[in-house]
Amino acid sequence: MIEGKTVTAVILVAGNSTRYGQNRNKNFETIKGKTVMSYSLKAFHENAYIDNIIIGAKEEEMPIIEKIIREERLSKPVNIVIGGSSRQETVYHCIQNTDSDIVIIHDGARPAIQQKYINKCIESMQQFKGATVGVPSKDTIKITDDNGIVVQSTQRNNTWIVQTPQCFERKILLTMHEKYKKEEVTDDCMLLEKCKELVKILEGDYTNIKITTYEDLHVVKEFMK
Repeated sequence: MIEGKTVTAVILVAGNSTRYGQNRNKNFETIKGKTVMSYSLKAFHENAYIDNIIIGAKEEEMPIIEKIIREERLSKPVNIVIGGSSRQETVYHCIQNTDSDIVIIHDGARPAIQQKYINKCIESMQQFKGATVGVPSKDTIKITDDNGIVVQSTQRNNTWIVQTPQCFERKILLTMHEKYKKEEVTDDCMLLEKCKELVKILEGDYTNIKITTYEDLHVVKEFMK
């Protein structure tokens, strides 16, 4: 335990998988006979810090997820929460449904997550109110305007590709979701950045990729051999 604090894992599987291009939820694809989301679910279930799990899902996909949960025979409490129209809304619904001190949020479509990164995220809550796993960018990143004209080049040494899990003190994250619910954010760290809270990036692993396109599935399969 982290100073007696409780921890809820939030696993997100409610996305539309539009970029996946296969007209099905990438979280239900199989790797070595198990669904992609099963690997994420099992990783957090096996972590000693995690007290319970919430899965953010689409209502129509609940029977599929309930079947996966039964097959995994999990001993920790697992609840399914109906997601919203965006990732942001889904996270908000999930963190409303727990009273844990800490929440750790993960994309179900990152099945190669390792225990050491889950631990690092949660343990960082002793010093920070927000943290995320990420990897240093191997390339120079350029920022453009809406017309594709470069307006800034980042310093590669200070440029990171953000992954999940991301970990937060639940109360402050809930407050920021409520305060900025009309503003679109693409990850939860952005909410803490808006209120000038320090967010720690913890160096992770390039194998912890998110399955976004169909090609990504084959890459992950190679990693998980």
